[in-house]
Amino acid sequence: MTGWIISARRVLRHLLPLAACAGLAACASAPVPPLPSGDLPRVWRSAAAATKAPAPDLRGWWKAFNDPKLNALVDQALHDNLDVQQAALHLRAARELEGVSGAAYKPQLAFRTLSTPTPQADADYFQAGFDAEWELGLFGRARANARVAKGNADTATADLQAARVSLVAEVARAYLQLRSAQARENSLRSIAHATQRKRQLIELREHLRLSSQMELERARADEAQAQAALAEPRAQIAQYAQTLALLLGRSEPPSDLLEVQPVPELAETGLDSVPADLLRTRPEIARAQATVLKAAGELGIAHADRFPRIGLGGAITWATRIRGVNFGGTNNTSGIGPVIDIPLFDWGMRAGAEHARDDELKAALLAYRQSVLEGVSEVESALASLHQTQIGAQQAGDAEDAMQQSARMSEKLRKLGQADDLDVADAKIASVKAELGAEQAREQQGIAFIALYKALGGAPLPGTQP
Repeated sequence: MTGWIISARRVLRHLLPLAACAGLAACASAPVPPLPSGDLPRVWRSAAAATKAPAPDLRGWWKAFNDPKLNALVDQALHDNLDVQQAALHLRAARELEGVSGAAYKPQLAFRTLSTPTPQADADYFQAGFDAEWELGLFGRARANARVAKGNADTATADLQAARVSLVAEVARAYLQLRSAQARENSLRSIAHATQRKRQLIELREHLRLSSQMELERARADEAQAQAALAEPRAQIAQYAQTLALLLGRSEPPSDLLEVQPVPELAETGLDSVPADLLRTRPEIARAQATVLKAAGELGIAHADRFPRIGLGGAITWATRIRGVNFGGTNNTSGIGPVIDIPLFDWGMRAGAEHARDDELKAALLAYRQSVLEGVSEVESALASLHQTQIGAQQAGDAEDAMQQSARMSEKLRKLGQADDLDVADAKIASVKAELGAEQAREQQGIAFIALYKALGGAPLPGTQP
């Protein structure tokens, strides 16, 4: 831990140039902290999920699904989502405050009036005048104050980007799950029809004494289970549609959203960029960078508080004595001179505040490093998941092809008299179940793809068009 703190100080000194007299508190500029190279792998260990195809743009990764409806939903959500709108307003407010952060160290002018009674309480003194003051912002106070304001603005920027990243991922996930639920309902309906046909055939065979009552009851149970299975995807369709409505900032989903559409097919993608290039887009890392910047500014303010406040002040005052409705003579005074506020003795409060801010800066640097490590871990896990789901989807697709071929062979055998309708019904059920498994595997692959690009911070940047 101590070694990292020393290293963190070196990083901070590199990215925040220090004045010789003021230590950490007198940083003159605040570039973005570099990613700690010691915490970054040279390559992704799970990059086997990548192919030779070019990687999709992080600002438009969902277009890899090649679904115009999904693209339109993402655009609409980025415009209408209430969480994104709130984050955008917070960012606007932070930028406005950042724009005026230096105004406190510019000349200030105010007009004031004051009315006080005389000691005899038989008249009032009415005063009016202009007061001017200009604090010079020495000992790094002005620069530190600007750094705090910029840190707040950068934090708001990161929060907005985090809201956009989460929104895009949730829209893509809910849309994929909606289309997958519709496909499952269709497959389960086919299974229900096949089990119904099978039950009818067994009833006929049982009537002809070719099947037992036990076989008939089993067929009836299979039919009932197939019908009951339809409830789950139907409930999921309603759930995912309502989720999309919420993400779009609406109380009800668009009418065309419930129309049955094919499941989006994921195009081949690659991930050939180095970790440092991709992790820069994570809003969590950007927020941690902003926290370091803000903590450095707060330390600078605490350091400057241990030195005198120096400025220039002046005033022009007019005063008159009022008795009843009568006005006395009017006097005026004016003056200009230095304004000095020197801390002499405060029982160590200012020193304690500076030490506390120094510790908070160290903690912010550690949190920044932690955010990088978490980013690496999350992306590696998402890559591994995508790799395995790709394998699973391929194997499920192979099983689907094999079962469809088996169903076609059953049809041919029935025409040749070597199989009956019951064999064809069994083959049909098995084929549809294999199709259902392949659909679920492709859904899991799509969800893993979404999780990967959410981990990478993929979404349009604030102020850009998707």
